Amino acid sequence: MSELRDSVVRRTIEIAEVPAPTGHEEERASLVRSWWQRDGLEQVHSDSAGNVWGLARGGDGPTVILGAHLDTVFGADVPHRVLVDGERLVGPSVGDDSVGLASLSEAGASLSAGGMPVWVLATVGEEGLGNLRGVRAALDDPPAAVAAFIAVEGNYLGRVSTIGLGSIRRRVRVRGPGGHAWEARDTPSAVHAIGRLVAAITAMPVRLGTSVNVGRVAGGEGINMRAREAWFELDLRADDADALAAAARDVDELLATIEQPLVVDQDTLGDRPAGAIDPVHPLVRAATQALGEVGTSAGSPPSSTDANAAHARGIPSVAVGVTTGSGEHTVEEWIETSSIESGVRALARTVEHFEELST
Repeated sequence: MSELRDSVVRRTIEIAEVPAPTGHEEERASLVRSWWQRDGLEQVHSDSAGNVWGLARGGDGPTVILGAHLDTVFGADVPHRVLVDGERLVGPSVGDDSVGLASLSEAGASLSAGGMPVWVLATVGEEGLGNLRGVRAALDDPPAAVAAFIAVEGNYLGRVSTIGLGSIRRRVRVRGPGGHAWEARDTPSAVHAIGRLVAAITAMPVRLGTSVNVGRVAGGEGINMRAREAWFELDLRADDADALAAAARDVDELLATIEQPLVVDQDTLGDRPAGAIDPVHPLVRAATQALGEVGTSAGSPPSSTDANAAHARGIPSVAVGVTTGSGEHTVEEWIETSSIESGVRALARTVEHFEELST
């Protein structure tokens, strides 16, 4: 095992065994800061959002940011143990995004001297209801003008994701007077109402590149009661901002059909902007060329990552990876260790090719 690969594997195991549910990334952030300080990165610090920054290569002018996220979808109660199975690591968050975090400093160290400045960034709040809180804050107040943002999602090797999949997340709540299941049998039930709404929403014609999901449902006060309150959580996704807005309008029209004495309201749980980069942009060409140099062909599926926030700000951005794997968001998640060195080299070469193609 090469020194680079050995370092990334050790760090992947180390950080994957630290729980970091969204909103509780402090311990991982502290670990990443200690790594980057030992590695000799300059200006290592945490910002007010809880992100960790480090200057991997100094220089003048706009910067390239390499970002990976600290948080996971797993609660602290989930056992965070990593199994080494030959050339695989198996365990919660090994690919999403522990190996991405473990690779940032090595990618910075692999860069040739000179060129534009390169910052590495470990973000909070990427998963779920984190709503891209960390990267939004980082891009609102970057250390320099941003020439490009590269989201490093560990097991995305072979992807150059040019489309940021947007999402609108709402909790839809229905309230009414309630009453006795028999004596008030003509009183509308909030539970019955959301059942009809969920059926209607999930039966809506789905536009190409759009998805609709109801992930959680709850409500009611007892088996023999007409429900006073019930709610469901809705996730709308689309690879195009106009299509996403249209899906939201369709839902709003259905919600408007609720009749008194029932009332309906919505709470915003999160919005991720949809966006994209031109497939022939120098950043895309750079990433594709870098993958080709390590013998990997490039695909471009839509993805939902920190890159979405960059798209929304007009910053050239792609999502890439450093190894292959599968099972993300499960405790059986796994990654291959054999391709890590190639993936890290390709990440560094993406930056260098971008510099060449941008001049």
